Amino acid sequence: MTTDNSGASAITREQFLGMVDHSLLKPSLTRDEIVAGLEYAAEVRPKAICIVPNYLKLAGEILSGTGVLLGAVAGFPNGAMRTDVKVFEAVKAVEDGATEVDMVILIGALRGREFDLVRDDIGQVVEAIAPAHVKVILETAYLTDEEILKGAALTSEAGAAFVKTSTGFASSGATPKNIALLRQGAAPQTQVKAAGGLSTLADCVAAIEAGADRIGISKTQAILAELDARG
Repeated sequence: MTTDNSGASAITREQFLGMVDHSLLKPSLTRDEIVAGLEYAAEVRPKAICIVPNYLKLAGEILSGTGVLLGAVAGFPNGAMRTDVKVFEAVKAVEDGATEVDMVILIGALRGREFDLVRDDIGQVVEAIAPAHVKVILETAYLTDEEILKGAALTSEAGAAFVKTSTGFASSGATPKNIALLRQGAAPQTQVKAAGGLSTLADCVAAIEAGADRIGISKTQAILAELDARG
């Protein structure tokens, strides 16, 4: 994602961190690396962390009392598993302390115009873990503009709290255009999360300006250092 730096100096540190989901989802992360990432989150206090489910309990211990929300994933990263498997993953994540779950849709079903199937897949997860929030990942790299708009609308119809661009594992991630399409297609009460390829402060600001309410980033430390360096 390429942007300029216009507007980047306007956002404060507090505002920025209040929109950040600090991502700890790379499958290669060791326990020590996970711990370091969680300790960093405890120090700077982003809005939330989004972590692989097997370390959720550890995250709860390290982040206890910090106010940082605990998030995990379901159907990650390809979304092509059975709905009841996604429901199981989401329920277990909530049992382990998550208050937010980022789930991947049935991408092929959306592309194949099986809209009832897509809506039901989301809706079952939403119902199973309410009042915990569901963030629905469309994986926009694989979708046309029309499909992005429709996926956002289906997300709202299914009652999810957020619609999200990407897992970060596809060929491309969040772009201002696709973020704007999500905002256009979703109902007003549905928030938008941008994730995937946000590597600089300018990237993050462009995502926010395009309509993102949250930004999912793994390079939080470097981006925050960039923000702090602006004074």
